[in-house]
Amino acid sequence: MLNYSVTSADHCRRLESFLQRLLPAAQPAYCRKLIKSGACSLNGGTATPDDLLCAGDRLGLKESATVQTFLNGATPPVDLLWQDDRLLAVNKPAGLAMHPAAEVDENLADIASAWLEQRANHPLRAYPVNRLDRGTSGVVLLATSSGNAGMLGRQVKEEGLDKRYLTVVEGRLDGEGEIDAALDGKESLSRYRSLATGEHSSFVLVEPVSGRTHQIRRHLSMIGHPVVGDKRYDAAPVLTLEGIALHSFRTTLRHPTSDNRLTICAPLPSALQEMVIERCAMDQTALLKLLTELAQQ
Repeated sequence: MLNYSVTSADHCRRLESFLQRLLPAAQPAYCRKLIKSGACSLNGGTATPDDLLCAGDRLGLKESATVQTFLNGATPPVDLLWQDDRLLAVNKPAGLAMHPAAEVDENLADIASAWLEQRANHPLRAYPVNRLDRGTSGVVLLATSSGNAGMLGRQVKEEGLDKRYLTVVEGRLDGEGEIDAALDGKESLSRYRSLATGEHSSFVLVEPVSGRTHQIRRHLSMIGHPVVGDKRYDAAPVLTLEGIALHSFRTTLRHPTSDNRLTICAPLPSALQEMVIERCAMDQTALLKLLTELAQQ
């Protein structure tokens, strides 16, 4: 039996996603099979692919020749959170652009496309369904064909995405509220709730009701609490951050063919966890407990 311990870097990751990163050469279907057959256990008991992991959880994996082969695979270039034949959910790192652009060398769409093509051994392309700013990390959705992208895009436009962002902002922001301020001549609404405050920074949950360009960043700047590191919208630069202190933590959507509700979480990056602990008067135990609650609410 192979044994692994979950660290804070994978807190709130789905079990299937964790196993996929352990066995990078394996197809998602194989990882699901290992879990459902009992070959992969969680804390000594049975598990499901959708189980959310917590720091300190113990994962057991039965050894086999096939498992050993997959263990030796190269780390994939994308952090896969969820996948089926229509849709990918990827954990985008801060600093990586979504699309090709003249001023960037790499972008998520091309990286994911090359990875899909290599695994399938025939031409494939990943099509972004929603977007994150280059400096923002977290859950992003990509379709496996232009047809799937169109179908998912229409659904997102008609129904929206239930999205939760976590951010560290400048200044003390207490309580909860709404920011109802038009952007680019269009009605725009963001809801926020302060989670922890320090002397000069606050840890905040933000839920955008509308989906305007840079909405969260612009709205928070309007009320005098710009996202930490967001130089474009009045924050001081932070050299230790790859991007800005804004993370797409949880996305919920209706699957386009099964009508099941999918809830996908991206672990809060270690750099942001450290920032919350250092700046917002919160210890790691309390932070991890809070993240679990936010993922499951």
